[in-house]
Amino acid sequence: MSSNDELACTYAALVLQDDEIAVTAEKLQTILKAANVDVESYWPGLFAKALEGVDLKALISNVGSGVGSGGPAASAAPAAAAAAAPAKEEKKKEEEKEESEDDDMGFGLFD
Repeated sequence: MSSNDELACTYAALVLQDDEIAVTAEKLQTILKAANVDVESYWPGLFAKALEGVDLKALISNVGSGVGSGGPAASAAPAAAAAAAPAKEEKKKEEEKEESEDDDMGFGLFD
């Protein structure tokens, strides 16, 4: 039942945000009553508290953009990947070298 309550509060918050109305517990409860949806009494307050100071439009518009979509982290991720690439290649070469030494076990079968 709680997942339906969460979903109803989420939709109510999205309706408020779409109309550019501040998300408060009272306004969430008003929308839920208008939609004839009964939720546990703590859900609207919980959602209002969680969304306090959050820019829902920015949050929604960045949902599909994934990790590293903006800010300092976006420029740091490619740089870190580029720095790690030579180390990975070197490690891979060392592993191949060790494997080739282990394959013949120090003596040749057809020598």
